[in-house]
Amino acid sequence: MNRTRRAAVLVAGAAAAVAGAVSPSSAAAPAEAATGDLSRFYQQRLDWKACTLGPGDEVGKELDDAGARCADVSVPLDYADPDGRTITVAISRLEASGTASRLGAMLLNGGGPGPAIDLPPYMRQLMGKAGQRYDLVGMDPRSLGRSAGVDCGWPSATWIKGPGATRRSFERSVRFAKDLADRCARTNASLLPHISTRNIARDMDVVRGALGERKMSYNGASYGTYLGSVYATMFPGRLDRVLLDSSQDPYSWGPRLMAGTEDANERALADWAGWAAERDDEYGLGDTRDEVLGLVDRILAASARAPLAIGPYRLDASMLPVVLVDNLGTDEDPARAGLAESVRVLREAAAGRPAQPTPDLADELAYLLTGADSRDGSGQAALICGDVAAPRDPERYWRDVQEHRRTAPVFGALAHNIGPCAFWPVRPAEAPTKVGADLPALMVAATGDTRTTYRRNQIVHRLLRGTRMITLDANVHAPYQRGYPNTCVRDRVNDYLLTGRLPARDLTCPPEG
Repeated sequence: MNRTRRAAVLVAGAAAAVAGAVSPSSAAAPAEAATGDLSRFYQQRLDWKACTLGPGDEVGKELDDAGARCADVSVPLDYADPDGRTITVAISRLEASGTASRLGAMLLNGGGPGPAIDLPPYMRQLMGKAGQRYDLVGMDPRSLGRSAGVDCGWPSATWIKGPGATRRSFERSVRFAKDLADRCARTNASLLPHISTRNIARDMDVVRGALGERKMSYNGASYGTYLGSVYATMFPGRLDRVLLDSSQDPYSWGPRLMAGTEDANERALADWAGWAAERDDEYGLGDTRDEVLGLVDRILAASARAPLAIGPYRLDASMLPVVLVDNLGTDEDPARAGLAESVRVLREAAAGRPAQPTPDLADELAYLLTGADSRDGSGQAALICGDVAAPRDPERYWRDVQEHRRTAPVFGALAHNIGPCAFWPVRPAEAPTKVGADLPALMVAATGDTRTTYRRNQIVHRLLRGTRMITLDANVHAPYQRGYPNTCVRDRVNDYLLTGRLPARDLTCPPEG
């Protein structure tokens, strides 16, 4: 899976736009009446072509090498004005193969929010026998990737930033957030009012119609589960088999989506520290959990006094917690080893000694601390800020930062800090969808998920009637799409995708290995 998706997991206005009209291939009326004729969008003929856009397009080359084809789907920029300006949504398709009967189209989303056009070859490998039976379709959501991508010229690929240790550093983070929003106001003013999950769900339904599918299946992780649940609510009866992998509930989705994840990240950091302590002979970070955590605290304190010099990069107390969060998405040994190697480098920098990043850390710091991937964070923020309005008063964030710094010393301040949505130039055009649908879907949730906590998964389980949930006792986010090594999860999911049979009841998969 690409770098964008890994880093992103980290997470009132004009008249409301409305959902699309029924396409000729639809079986049921849409959830909302249309204000104009959308039939030309649903009936459009797609021009399938090679996916590679030019030299250096690695995503396109991988798709072409796998036998996928790409197309641009025309959709209204504003669904309330379907005769007005249009944009294109980029999709890829890896058609079903073999002699077995085709099971239809399956739309894929890997979360973030981020691009998803790259997913079909990867998902075909994960899905086993089921992967050959579907036309696997990746779609870049509007504002991201190849779909009217938003690029505000940011100096970082992420909008997530901690407040540092002092009031002065918090004020710097306020100015940083305002600068990000101001850049977007100057460069993307015409697009921002129309970027939202509800409009992406409408785009999805146009894609379904343009593909000629009466229904389609759906496989989404993280943000993709929220998108799937919004689509199921807005367009009931349009989905066939549905997998929701680490579900994001509608109540915590929005600019403050990290709030509430700090305790899970504190526990994951402590678990990693215990793992590293057991391998003190290899990493030398301390031979007890408390010693390793104490080292992390000292590194954080040093970064608050002065930015850590790591090769060409400077890492301060506002971004060091982001680096830690970025490495706590799974309890797999390779990921834990990577964090241990990074902490060794950080220890050298905190002591004022020359410190060169490992290749993985260098990649991460380049992503977080330079504008090379500005499009990723810009497009993600445009979507999140377009869905839910954020509090505007910086003092509210300061109070929350101080309160949660005490209860979650490493991640509490980060999870509750201000972001660009507090200064966003447009307010959401519509209220968020009140998620709730009859949806016989399969859910996968991990008890130690640091991104979409287990409690958030349970909320979605209650809102979507007819779902069955597989619980994995592990610290991992999006275990199925990540390819987490658990045969119980993988085999049960793939059996459902192949047969359409849900488990009779909720299940628990124990850890393996």
